[in-house]
Amino acid sequence: MKFINVGFGNMVSAERVVALANPDSAPIKRLIQDSKDDGRAIDVTCGRRTRSVIITDSDHVILSAIQTETIANRLDSEEDDATDEEEEE
Repeated sequence: MKFINVGFGNMVSAERVVALANPDSAPIKRLIQDSKDDGRAIDVTCGRRTRSVIITDSDHVILSAIQTETIANRLDSEEDDATDEEEEE
């Protein structure tokens, strides 16, 4: 199981991530508000501005202060590491 650092020592399982989104669009803002109302939002920004939204397969919405591109790069590097490990076996 691989974990991705989403800021301030918080980790998310790479296998559970379904989507990464920029929080500036209106549909994502509605998604964030709906998830807060339903208790599905996890805010790991530590009081900073939300720069990325991570949607998981359990319908949780994780708000992070790390740029979307940075998290995407971390996910890509984790997938590359997993592929390398499979090739070595």
